[in-house]
Amino acid sequence: MNAILIKLFATALTLSQVTTRPDAVRTQFDPAKDGGQVVAILRDGCAHMRKSFDIEDINLDELISTAMEDPSAVAGDNAPKILHGLDIAELNTSYKQFCKGENPANSPFEAAAVIAFYNNAVKDLPSAEALRDIRLPSASVILDAAGKPYSETFETHGRRLVVPIEGVPDLVQKAFVAAEDKRFYQHHGIDERGVIRAFVGNLASPGRPAGGSTITQQVVKNLSVGDDVTYERKIREMIVASRLERLQTKPQILGLYLNGIYLGRGAYGIEMAARSWFGKSVGALTLPEAALLAGLPKGPNYYSPDKYPERARERRAYVLSRMKEEGTITEAQMNAALASDLGIKPPDAARQDSGFYLVDHVARETRTFAGLETLTNASYTVRATVNAGLQSALEAALQEGLAAYERGTGRARYEGPELNLSEAIKRIEAAAPAPEPAAEPVPAPEAKKGAKTAKGADKAAAKAPAKPTVQLAWQRALASTRPPLYDVRWPLAVVLQTGKNGTKVGLPDGRVASLEPGPARGKLQLYDAVRVRLREGKGSLRAELRVRPTVQGAAIVLENRTGKILAMSGGFSYPLSQLNRVTQAVRQPGSTLKPLTYLAALNAGLQPNTLVMDSAVTLPPIGGVGDSWSPKNYDGGGSGATTIRRGLEFSKNLVTARLLQGGIAAKAPDSLQRVCDIALEAQLYAECERYYPFVLGAQPVRMIDLASFYAAIANEGARPSAYALEAVERDGKPLYRHPDKAPVRIGSADRVAFYQLKTMLQGVTQHGTAAALSGISAYVAGKTGTSENENDAWFAGFSNEITVVVWAGYDNADGVRRTLGRGQTGGHVSVPIARAIFQAAWANGVARTPLAPPSPEAKALIADLPIEPRSGQRVAGGGFIEHFRLKGGQVADTQYALVPRDTLYAMRPDAEDGDYANAEDGADVAGDLFGNLPGGRRTTEDPFAQRRSAETDSGRTADPWGLRRDRREEPQAWPGRDRYGQVNPVPFGSPFDDEGDTRTRQRRRDPDYLFGDDPGY
Repeated sequence: MNAILIKLFATALTLSQVTTRPDAVRTQFDPAKDGGQVVAILRDGCAHMRKSFDIEDINLDELISTAMEDPSAVAGDNAPKILHGLDIAELNTSYKQFCKGENPANSPFEAAAVIAFYNNAVKDLPSAEALRDIRLPSASVILDAAGKPYSETFETHGRRLVVPIEGVPDLVQKAFVAAEDKRFYQHHGIDERGVIRAFVGNLASPGRPAGGSTITQQVVKNLSVGDDVTYERKIREMIVASRLERLQTKPQILGLYLNGIYLGRGAYGIEMAARSWFGKSVGALTLPEAALLAGLPKGPNYYSPDKYPERARERRAYVLSRMKEEGTITEAQMNAALASDLGIKPPDAARQDSGFYLVDHVARETRTFAGLETLTNASYTVRATVNAGLQSALEAALQEGLAAYERGTGRARYEGPELNLSEAIKRIEAAAPAPEPAAEPVPAPEAKKGAKTAKGADKAAAKAPAKPTVQLAWQRALASTRPPLYDVRWPLAVVLQTGKNGTKVGLPDGRVASLEPGPARGKLQLYDAVRVRLREGKGSLRAELRVRPTVQGAAIVLENRTGKILAMSGGFSYPLSQLNRVTQAVRQPGSTLKPLTYLAALNAGLQPNTLVMDSAVTLPPIGGVGDSWSPKNYDGGGSGATTIRRGLEFSKNLVTARLLQGGIAAKAPDSLQRVCDIALEAQLYAECERYYPFVLGAQPVRMIDLASFYAAIANEGARPSAYALEAVERDGKPLYRHPDKAPVRIGSADRVAFYQLKTMLQGVTQHGTAAALSGISAYVAGKTGTSENENDAWFAGFSNEITVVVWAGYDNADGVRRTLGRGQTGGHVSVPIARAIFQAAWANGVARTPLAPPSPEAKALIADLPIEPRSGQRVAGGGFIEHFRLKGGQVADTQYALVPRDTLYAMRPDAEDGDYANAEDGADVAGDLFGNLPGGRRTTEDPFAQRRSAETDSGRTADPWGLRRDRREEPQAWPGRDRYGQVNPVPFGSPFDDEGDTRTRQRRRDPDYLFGDDPGY
């Protein structure tokens, strides 16, 4: 039996069952026993078809006979193809056998072959009940802090917003019914007339049946059986459609259809399509808008108003005419709609291009806090804490900062364009060559011999051209492309000219700029799409190439009072890496963890002017196990006695270590335990590793937890819990709302200690390791950090309102830690990024206020007194104002608690001269004590007035007080361990290498640098 006849008879068997016995459709027949029953079903089906056509005044016999005798009458120009591979005599004989009641002797029909094909086609048939209970994959809308749509989250082929059929206007419903299935309310899932016409027409293309599908069948195809273009799919589709009609009402089926169909621009369902094409809800659609959407299911790409506006107009006109024929609209309404513009909004208007890491985090919080398995199983409205403007600015600052680091270190490498638009431009020019702009452009300089110039580039505007009324082909291609790195903030430009005359690029707005290609010099090709940064000013427009860096980074902005995440980026670009380094990674924080130790010391009663020896120290093993610890300063030397304020401001490792020696508790292990206690209560860690390098930032930390701790410092000890999910709603009903709860106070230290620490961190930004922020230090305090071998560069800081944390470094996915390079420290790499983020926050609604004075609770226990800043000595007036803790109503004097006066006297170079004999409490000899002022001259000048505008190239801070004397580099490492916690065979902190040679080579180092440069690192 002919293969095509087998498929046709199997399909006819299906159609006969669903139209004559829908309650008893069989999905299996016995090839040996059920041949007679199959013949009877086919004859019943043909009789039903004849009756259906007769009702519509169509002579079925005549239609079939005409098709058999003159295929061109039905198939038109396809006549030569009709019946390809099929004997017309066999088809005619089969028609007579089943539709005329004849029993021809030469019948080609073989029941066993038809049954075998049918049984295989309906094997594992989907359940219609599943469609009744189906929950369509949906898109959830995420609103920003201002309540405006910010993002959507959805599965592939699931960008839809489910709307109940009651929410779809009657006019919209009728538009789709008129366009797709005018007999929708009369048939029972299968339109017999349409199927027969499809059978006859599709004989012209064997193996590819099409047409004749009802809305019910389209629902089944889209949501159940799939869209394979086969007879098997058509058979399954008809059976499930027939069953679905018995389970659901017509409005319910129409609702499934309107919510399930694809309507272009990535939109599934009528609600998402209305928003994507017209920027409004389905309930607000006008007649021409409804008709335009109703015309799209036939071919969303073919009739796309974006690509083929004239086709879209023609299809809309067809739908309007069908609606007029059905009496849905009047002729006047039709004519008015025909005359209207398409009215679509630009496709880019609703496209998300930032905040992907934050949206991912919001989705995770909906699972954790709201208990939702996924945001795509229904249409939710999610309210997030994100500040949209700040989020975009944060990403731009991070991306520019990371790229600037690689350019500055010579590590930038051009690996090729993001994409090339040659093919896209050719297609646009072939479809409809773009006319010349209506405005008179300023021509670019004529290309010299040997230069490569893009077609039409010399007609583009080079100097503030008038806006063209028609886009050039390259401009249209640039505007319609979706670049791979869709969240990179540098504009995408297309190369229009290369060669001896220089390189020119075209911008999305039609302007042309001269490009400085940098590392891509000699490598750019015509129509390469590259990232640029514009340099606008006098003269011609210029652009600099921006190369995607290999270094990674992350940043977060946290609202201090509430813990709201206002902005967050977990990496350079989300398409490159979805790992959120703010919340899903841990890195060594370096000196950004030092405030823990100083907080413990201040809480133990030490004052900011307490003197500590900035000199070599060795701490014995904890519990007598392991090696002793001998940390080193960044510059390898020491500066003698210094205040703990200046120890923090200039990130002195030795000062930090010596605070464990009686500054917090009597014994170093007990001091370490108190630091750990604060770290645990501040939720920086779930477990604290009890080894001394912990106080220098050796234990890795999550950035989001570090941000919460610094917010606690700004809040005088009240730690907020960071969150990004504000609320979740569905159909206007609240499902979750973030509870209003005050930040939790860190009880391990009091308000006074936190306030004193805050003022010390402000000193870091005024003249310490973050002095590049001195211009905004009245509003910002913080701390830089650099981990071993400059693998991590940090800045963590805060204003009254927000906390900003920035990290930069290379990922360690391959197990090898890559250094940022000598001198590439937190102050050098991360501080400029943080500065840009603070400025962006103030430009996007965050208040800019001077750092707050102590709270009333803390102020009652604080006395503000002038001191000489070098020695910490109190003076009568005119000095730097320090904030002292009161104890029993009196200032607790701890200046010499850790360094006795006689020790200082013995250290004085001219101690035998007796110059101290007449000094009152050493007030007049502070300079001599520290070797900074000759002759014991008294000074009351305020060093905080000595501001630096920027750091040195090495990342070190300036040294206005001459602290750095010994520049000899010595290894700084952890005693008894390597970075993986393994026992190190060479004693850490030893100034000798394996050969016993002293390491004396001069190196430029950062004060935040903590550890050694042993080969194992």
